[in-house]
Amino acid sequence: MPIDMDPGAFDALVDRALDEIPDGIAALVHNVVVLVEDEPPEGEPPDLLGLYDGVALTERWGSPPGELPDRILVFRGPLLDLCATEAELEEEVRITVVHEIAHHFGLDDARLHELGYG
Repeated sequence: MPIDMDPGAFDALVDRALDEIPDGIAALVHNVVVLVEDEPPEGEPPDLLGLYDGVALTERWGSPPGELPDRILVFRGPLLDLCATEAELEEEVRITVVHEIAHHFGLDDARLHELGYG
């Protein structure tokens, strides 16, 4: 059964997941904003938990001035629907945040599944 959580408490879970990223890795994340949305955008699977919208560091040729940030989107509705407890939700949010940050570094879904973040 899905759980219910107010948006502020959910945002705090995302903040905690970001705070748990090791400093050495966090220092390499540049020009990325993390946003919480209620649902995935139209055209995406309704059970999508997160989405990296940007160009992976492995695909870049520099960083032009004035470049808009890449975005990591975390989708509250599908995560709440997936989880039965707050502990399970916290773990799924953590996995989702790590998964999307890994896309920023160029890891694809196949490799993330091998590492247990799929």
